[in-house]
Amino acid sequence: MTLRIRLTWPAGHITATLDETPTSTALAGALPIASTARTWGEEVYFDTPVSVPREEGARQVVDPGTVAFWTDGDALALPYGPTPISRGDECRLASPCNLLGSLDGDPRILATVRDGDPIRVELA
Repeated sequence: MTLRIRLTWPAGHITATLDETPTSTALAGALPIASTARTWGEEVYFDTPVSVPREEGARQVVDPGTVAFWTDGDALALPYGPTPISRGDECRLASPCNLLGSLDGDPRILATVRDGDPIRVELA
């Protein structure tokens, strides 16, 4: 089973396709979510009401457009380029995150998200 979600903020929106994982199932059960976007280098992240443990296979370095769940902060993490701790052009998250799936389309649209923007996640 795959799950599609839509993320919306004042300047745009994008959909994502999530794999079936314990974290994506917990996230789906909490939708819709309204939160406040934060930026960290070329990553957007925001708090969720979901709290889950780190899964086997959690990774810190991921591809641009990966939908990840930061278990240390109960937040969705959406990298689209380097973060302050990246080495070169890699997407390096703050710590290993659960991998949920990937954004549909060009992840660089996330560059239009501003720190403090309202962001909403719902089923697509």
